[in-house]
Amino acid sequence: MSLPEVITLLLIGLVAGFTGAAFGLGGGIIIVPALVIFMGFTQHQAQGTSLGVLVFPVALLGAYNYYKSGFINMKFIFILAIAFVVGSYLGSLFSISLPEKILKKLFGIFILLVSLKIIFEK
Repeated sequence: MSLPEVITLLLIGLVAGFTGAAFGLGGGIIIVPALVIFMGFTQHQAQGTSLGVLVFPVALLGAYNYYKSGFINMKFIFILAIAFVVGSYLGSLFSISLPEKILKKLFGIFILLVSLKIIFEK
């Protein structure tokens, strides 16, 4: 791995960590597009790598700050975590079965729809 690649990955990680803690964004909205655009990853590689980041407790300190401030519901986390594990497994099977072009388009459409909902929400 070259120094420019390491620096690019560090910048992607820092931006994803910051936006994840500040706005609830990260993997799908920051890491995946950044790996595709700046690192030349395929959509499949970017999504797999983004999920790989979640395997480690990367958000632990950010979550701890929210917990100390009373913004974390532990009961909800437990239920969401179980559902996330199952959904992640099923979603990866679905994603892997799709051709790259279709997966990329579906990813873009999903982010666009979510963005429009947030922008035009009353």
